[in-house]
Amino acid sequence: MEKARPLWANPLQFVFACISYAVGLGNVWRFPYLCQMYGGGSFLVPYIIMLIVEGMPLLYLELAVGQRMRQGSIGAWRTISPYLSGVGVASVVVSFFLSMYYNVINAWAFWYLFHSFQDPLPWSVCPLNGNHTGYDEECEKASSTQYFWYRKTLNISPSLQENGGVQWEPALCLLLAWLVVYLCILRGTESTGKVVYFTASLPYCVLIIYLIRGLTLHGATNGLMYMFTPKMEQLANPKAWINAATQIFFSLGLGFGSLIAFASYNEPSSNCQKHAIIVSLINSFTSIFASIVTFSIYGFKATFNYENCLKKVSLLLTNTFDLEDGFLTASNLEQVKGYLASAYPTKYSEVFPQIKNCSLESELDTAVQGTGLAFIVYTEAIKNMEVSQLWSVLYFFMLLMLGIGSMLGNTAAILTPLTDSKIISSHLPKEAISGLVCLVNCAIGMVFTMEAGNYWFDIFNDYAATLSLLLIVLVETIAVCYVYGLRRFESDLKAMTGRAVSWYWKVMWAGVSPLLIVSLFVFYLSDYILTGTLKYQAWDASQDDRL
Repeated sequence: MEKARPLWANPLQFVFACISYAVGLGNVWRFPYLCQMYGGGSFLVPYIIMLIVEGMPLLYLELAVGQRMRQGSIGAWRTISPYLSGVGVASVVVSFFLSMYYNVINAWAFWYLFHSFQDPLPWSVCPLNGNHTGYDEECEKASSTQYFWYRKTLNISPSLQENGGVQWEPALCLLLAWLVVYLCILRGTESTGKVVYFTASLPYCVLIIYLIRGLTLHGATNGLMYMFTPKMEQLANPKAWINAATQIFFSLGLGFGSLIAFASYNEPSSNCQKHAIIVSLINSFTSIFASIVTFSIYGFKATFNYENCLKKVSLLLTNTFDLEDGFLTASNLEQVKGYLASAYPTKYSEVFPQIKNCSLESELDTAVQGTGLAFIVYTEAIKNMEVSQLWSVLYFFMLLMLGIGSMLGNTAAILTPLTDSKIISSHLPKEAISGLVCLVNCAIGMVFTMEAGNYWFDIFNDYAATLSLLLIVLVETIAVCYVYGLRRFESDLKAMTGRAVSWYWKVMWAGVSPLLIVSLFVFYLSDYILTGTLKYQAWDASQDDRL
């Protein structure tokens, strides 16, 4: 007799697994960046529209396919048509590529978490130079947080050509990250189902704590006003709509096969339409909620840097021109600078190179995403908080929960087709298959712990999945609607769940969503062609402007 397929313990466990997978680091470090770039509150307009016409329909489609076919991505698409096995294979390959580099983020989070217990935080001050006569020159030219990230964490090389050796400390953290993932997936849905309760819920607890703390920080309102002040002219910017569609697409994790794998362990009668709506709404709510937290912290950092700049300029001018203490303020600084420049031109010209232009707006305009936001901007803000060790531990623990939750979905996309295969599963138990996948990924992932590893990470992050995922999901929608047949699929869903599929979903699947994916595909392809020679940012230890 064929072995019965394992199931989630209850529907809530499945929903938590999907939320844990979909809600990831992109919600924390990419969505706030997009809000900053494309008009603050006005970016929510294209974002919500894309959620309705792209996110929900495609998520529902993948969950329905997995629940109906009751197999991983390879088996599910082979059932629809023998010629579509390649779609499932492509999903597995893309998930494998993602797993290779994504867990490195968890390794970095472990590294920072371990260092968060030190007092003072190691990235809060520059280390002394070899002679102990001053601070390290490389650190002074940049900042203590940049120095800790690029030199102490990555020990980054000057270029991609200089790979350098494997850094043993990040390598050990990567081993630990993969060990944690292996323990979470060891027994399939039985172990994963218990872990997702924590990986899905704990980040919200930390975000709520951070929100309360963030709103009480000096300058938090500056960041929130910056975020929610709409710039309506951005609605006419095509890139705002393209990035909104892209954010929805990648944030939900479409095309990787993870959602199909999770849904295949569902009860056939489960209401996958309701699950799709719940998961997509929670995912989008989390992005907005995380942005409020991020911009409150960002406002504090920008205000701190702005006021610190004012203090330095005021002190310099006060000492140089023997001004009365407290005479210079933010409101009269520019006026006094103009007077001093005209009254004492020679003396003013001598100190002019040391006078920085202090601007709160320019501090808030500095757009950062990805690892730069997570490991430089946030740590810059944390080091200036009271009880900074506590906030650092909470923050990096949250990053770990988000990262591990996403990794459970990535590995499920690889493991489910392998364990579904009778050839492989007849020779190897589930635990051995899981161990081999983690071991191979970990071994290849050591490339990202080399001195040039961060450059390779950026290349994989930017180019490993973008076009391929768009093509995979496009083929998926065409396969369901025009190969398997929309009417046939509709009748299958009605027989399975007892609910008819509304016209809205059918219109989105058959027309709107595929056209939107084609538009995104054409945009990215033309963007790559027009960009010409691809470039990357490299760390230059000899320059003040390192990147």
